[in-house]
Formats: sequence, C-alpha cells, structure tokens
Amino acid sequence: MNTRPALTVDGHRFLRGGREHRVVSAAVHYFRIHPDLWHDRLARLRAMGCNTVEIYIAWNFHQPTAGPARFDGWHDVAAFIRQADALGLDVIARPGPYICAEWDLGGLPAWLLADESLHLRTADPAYLAAVDQWFDQLIPVLAELQVSQGGPIVAVQVENEYGSYGNDADYLEHLKTGLIARGIDCLLFTSDGPEPRMLAGGTLPGVLATVNFGSHPKEAFAELAKFRPDSPLVCMEFWNGWFDHFGDVHHVRDAADAAEALAGILAAGGSVNIYMGHGGTNFGWWAGANHTGKTLADPGYMPTVTSYDYDAPIGEAGELTEKFHRFREVIGRYVPLPEGELPRQARRVRPRTVAAAPVAALRDSLDLLSTPLRRPAPEPIEKLGHHHGLVHYRHRINGPAGPATLTVDGVRDLAQVFLDGQLVGVLERDNPAPTLELVVPEGGAELEILVEPFGRVNYGPHLADRKGLIAGVRLDHQHLFGWDVRVLTLDDLSVLPTTPATEVADGPVFHRAVVDLPEPADAFLAVPGSDRTLVWLNGFLLGRLWTEKGPQRTLYAPAPLWRAAGNEILVLDLGGTSAPLTVELREEPDLGPTTAPPQH
Repeated sequence: MNTRPALTVDGHRFLRGGREHRVVSAAVHYFRIHPDLWHDRLARLRAMGCNTVEIYIAWNFHQPTAGPARFDGWHDVAAFIRQADALGLDVIARPGPYICAEWDLGGLPAWLLADESLHLRTADPAYLAAVDQWFDQLIPVLAELQVSQGGPIVAVQVENEYGSYGNDADYLEHLKTGLIARGIDCLLFTSDGPEPRMLAGGTLPGVLATVNFGSHPKEAFAELAKFRPDSPLVCMEFWNGWFDHFGDVHHVRDAADAAEALAGILAAGGSVNIYMGHGGTNFGWWAGANHTGKTLADPGYMPTVTSYDYDAPIGEAGELTEKFHRFREVIGRYVPLPEGELPRQARRVRPRTVAAAPVAALRDSLDLLSTPLRRPAPEPIEKLGHHHGLVHYRHRINGPAGPATLTVDGVRDLAQVFLDGQLVGVLERDNPAPTLELVVPEGGAELEILVEPFGRVNYGPHLADRKGLIAGVRLDHQHLFGWDVRVLTLDDLSVLPTTPATEVADGPVFHRAVVDLPEPADAFLAVPGSDRTLVWLNGFLLGRLWTEKGPQRTLYAPAPLWRAAGNEILVLDLGGTSAPLTVELREEPDLGPTTAPPQH
C-alpha cells in the first residue's frame, strides 16, 4: 500500500501532510462492475485526473439473507479498494447502512421487511441490532484500509442524505459512535441536499457537512456556508448525469453544461465528488425504483432500468465520452493530470443475429425450479424468506361461479392472472382498479397469479416496498384462502431442457441460443421480438428489458462473461411468446430516445 498522510480540516481548507489539498473525486460502484473490469474502470477514472474515488457499500449485496456477509469474489470490497490504492487513488467510503444509489431498497437488505413492525433508518432497537451486526462484519474490513493503517481510505460517511428522510439525531449519533468504536479514525462526514431542513436533519455536531447538487454551485455552496460558515465547501455528489426509469426516456446532459458546473465548483474553492464517474450496470434484480405518490399505495411507482450508464463521463462499457474529455480539461486547471496515453476502448463483438428456440414453458418448469409453500393467504416475497425473483401463487376455486369479479389487492409490481392455464388479464401496480371478470365452471378451476417484482423504492418516504402480493385476493365479496406459493429465484437454470420444445404451454417461455465468438468481447444484447424479458448469459442474469415501455433496448454483456465457444443465452419471454425469438448481438448500446435530465 502507498503511505499517505491523513485528510484533515483546517477552517475552509483540507490539509494533507500540512499542505492544502483539493479533493477531486468521482463515484464508481464495485457492485455494478464485473470484478475483472474493476482495474480498467479505476484506471480510466485516474486518467480523467481524479485523485480520489468514492464508493458506496451496498449492505444487501453482501448480505441478501440474514446471516454471515460475503466478502469474496465480486463482494470483495477490500480488493477493490486495494486496486484503487495501487493506482494512487484515495478512497472515500460510504458504508450506509442506507446508500440510495438507485439500488434496490437503497442498499438495505430485503429481509428487514419481513418484520412489519421494524422502522427503517431510525433508532428502533430492532433496526439498530441489524445494523450493528452488519457493521460488526464490515467496518473492521474498512478500518484496516484507512490511511492510519497505511491504506487509501481518507474519509467515511455517516448514513446518506438522511435529512431528506428523517430527523432522528439519536440514530445518526448511534452510527457515528459505532463507526468510531469499530476502529474508524479518519475524517467523518455527512451529505445532504443544500436546503436548511435537510442540513438540519442530516448533520451532526463536529462532523463535516457536505452537500449534493447538479447545478448552481454558487447558490448551493452559499446554503452550506450559512449552515457551516467555518468549514470547507464540498459537493459530495455532483450530479453530472441522471438515471432512467421504465416508460421514460434516456437522460443525457450536455457535456459543455456539465463541465461549466464542475468548473464553478472548483473555481469557488470547493472539493468535488463527481456522481457518477462511471455508472455501470444494475445486473440481475438489483435496480431500484422511485415513488412520487403521497402513500405507497398511490400511483407514482417508477422502476429503474437495468443500465446505470448515468450519462457519466466514462460510459457503461468504459467509453471515454465527450464529457470525460471536457471534465479532464477542467480538472487539469486545479490538480496535476497523470502522464501517459489515455486508455483505449475495449474490444467489441462483430454484430450478428442468432435464433433462440423455445425450450420450456415456465408453467411446465415450476417443479424443476422451486418447491411450493402452503400458506393461508398470499404473502410477499420477504415473508417467504427470499429477496428477489418471480412469485407464483396457485389456488383452487370451487365452482360454479360467475360472472364474478376477481380483486387482487397490492400487486407489486405486475401480475399475470391465469384460469386453467389461460391468461385472463394483466394487472399493474398503478392500476387504480385491479379487478378482472371470471367465470368458473361447475367443477372448479385453477387460479394462478404470476407476479413480476421490479425494483424496491430506494429514495423518499416509501422505503418499505414489499414485493409479490402484499394483500389478499377476493372473488366478489369472498376471500380466497389456501394457496401454494413459489418463489422463483431463477438462480440455477441448468435444470431446464436444452433442446427445442415441440410444444409449450401458454404463458412465459424460456428460449435458448448458443453462440460462438472468435474471442470474448463486450456486446450489447437486444431481443426485438419480445416485450418483457429476462436475459441470462452463461448462467448470469444480465437484467431485464421492457421493450414496449422503454427506453432501454439493449443489455450490456461485458467481455468477462463470454467464452470463445458454446456461450448460452437464455431468454425468459414473460409475455408468452412461443415462436422462436431472435437475439441480436450489437457493438453499440441502445438506451433509447434522449432528453436532458432534471435540474437539481
């Protein structure tokens, strides 16, 4: 490790070894980048001129179920930090426990939601006990990598944008005390929006206060200076781009406009963390969501797409964008730029189209993929002991009945309803009248409800966003009791057939393609003939597409996931296409039509 002095505060300045220091940082999330590409992305960040990298640590990524946390492989945050150190980068660590980050439940583990009495992000003893057992595992890992121990970590955050959520000073004090007790001795800080109420609710006496914004640095820093007149000016999140929701457009901020705002931060004497330096990808089920309703039951749910490109200066596949070059020019006015050539773009696949034949219907594969649980009434996924996956509910209705109204309360977030295997309707979360008309024959009928959860809310007052069916099901006035429930995590699809099926049942269908490449390379996968899809490459869930909603039309498939021969692409067509599909391997991403991000 490199030996470096601590980062300290001296009035309006930062000092390193007695010399004035400017923090020029950018955010990179190890959990959004294949570990074989960690060094590449960090090297590109350093080439832009940054002297620091900021990282969130996602609790749920390390501890998706209650029990020991994982710190191996993709979860080896210490290895990521050491790679940053080897490149000469300082590290700002933001361990949460809540991180927002457009990540599922803001980084909090879904198993917390199994207890409906638990109050997230408060001094609730049950919540604090869970945080403490997580910090007991995580914080010693970080403590050993601080500058006092010869490592690169120069600062650690206490919670995250807490003033946007609550005002529980006891909770913040508990976190601060816990960090110190577990060995954190470097600079502590908080970050909040540049508004009086947010700063009042999210800061602590004696702890550095920083602000987050995307524009108008003069006004934002003026608010911070009013609140802490004798403190450095720090923008902990300079939002130079933005994230995307299904049904919206891809946000792209003019590079010159973003560079001008960055120049304003640095010209004011401020330090900065560019959010994001490189966005990465919400692989698997990890994308979060926003909610604009007054209550969680109101319409206003907005799930985030798989791509987290963020219109960052370093693109999702490592591209050095126009924004990268403009930022580098601005940064070079204030700190020395590294010498040497800029990193080159990674190899891309040669475009091609491959056929993906249907191999199995999801309905026919239930026993291969899961074991049913018997429950009196439908339950959300968190109470079933899982954190992600599709949820299948089955009930036998006695007949005859009908025409009768089926009411499904609390769909989270999209449900297909089948009667004796036939699709009778699709219900979406924001549908104000989630009902269907059914006719049940004299001998009865089998009712099935397949729920597709999207991301859990990651910001705002509605964090307790449970998935699956969170309430009951009624036929007219009668509650339907007695359900077989399956959580389809889809973690291991090797049990599925590999040969094309001659006939498949109605409903969602798995399709399979096999691809050979001259050598592994970055690719972008599209499935133009399908609407809602989940796509796996060699057993790894790349993410999901919702072509009808958009904006994203391709999924990033990084080179380390490919091999030269026998690459298996599995597509679960959730809309129920039984005809063969085509999968397009493209050399350029398609994130959809663009617009400028909102001003913050």
